[in-house]
Amino acid sequence: MSRIAYTLDEREVRFEAVRAQGAGGQNVNKVSNAIVLRFDVGASSLPDALKQRLLARSDQRIGSDGVVTIKAQEHRSQPRNRNAALERLRALLDAAATIARRRIATAPTRASRERRLTEKIQKGSIKAARGRVRDE
Repeated sequence: MSRIAYTLDEREVRFEAVRAQGAGGQNVNKVSNAIVLRFDVGASSLPDALKQRLLARSDQRIGSDGVVTIKAQEHRSQPRNRNAALERLRALLDAAATIARRRIATAPTRASRERRLTEKIQKGSIKAARGRVRDE
């Protein structure tokens, strides 16, 4: 597998603190600990090949305008949620930067063909033995 080399400039990433959803008692109602990360792929300094691969992915976090939106709210502190959101962005970029090697089609071996046919015959005989029991 090959990879597209890139560096993520954190100055291109925008963070916004919002109130978290779900359980958490009074804390969730008072404090804005959840983080919404926004990253504009088109305006970023990423290599063009990586931008194209990223925008071609069918990921619900990437909007039609080319902005990646990630919400992190699993921790009670803002810095930990910020780091979690950045980690998810890096994972998304790494997945897009990894180019899978093309698979070369190969013919099945003789032994594997024979195993398949033997198993097929056994399954067929099991199925043929099923059915109504006749009194004769």
